[in-house]
Amino acid sequence: MLIGMVVRDAERLRVVEDAIAQLRAELTALGVVLPSLRVDAVTAAGETRYPLVELGCVNLDTAMRLTAVLHGVRR
Repeated sequence: MLIGMVVRDAERLRVVEDAIAQLRAELTALGVVLPSLRVDAVTAAGETRYPLVELGCVNLDTAMRLTAVLHGVRR
């Protein structure tokens, strides 16, 4: 039973880490870098289906770049 839990935990983390890698690549292509982008440690240790993605803190330049990208997408 414990082995099944380990595989399931590894799989759920892999799914989130893959999503983070894709998000990071897309943002980087648009000139936006979120240095704190990662798996949220608290929810990764918990029993939620998938851990949350922590976007983290950004400086003013990054916030402005992200705003510009989002504004461009809306147009």
